[in-house]
Amino acid sequence: MSTFAIEVRPAQVHGQKAQFLVVGFGTPAQNDRLVRDAQARLDELIAQGRLSGGALALVNGPASLPVAFVLAHALIPRYETLAVFVPQMAASVVVATHGDPELGTVIPLADVIV
Repeated sequence: MSTFAIEVRPAQVHGQKAQFLVVGFGTPAQNDRLVRDAQARLDELIAQGRLSGGALALVNGPASLPVAFVLAHALIPRYETLAVFVPQMAASVVVATHGDPELGTVIPLADVIV
């Protein structure tokens, strides 16, 4: 079993196609192992064509700060916009963008169809 899991699901936000990534911890490990496993899983998904890019990627689930950087590094070049779910807000917040929407835009959970 891997120390870090990433699953990709199709989604829509206001009629726009998106990819919804569900992330989370697996077998307990330190961050040196977590970042290697997260990158290996991302490489696998990219090779399968499941992270081919597009307008929007939404990330939902727990991740350590080092793993979050690995995710961002892999996703920002492929997607126009990257948003991360914030449970306290019941919404995703745009954390990287190459245009619209603006950085910091809130995408309510109710607007995401998975």
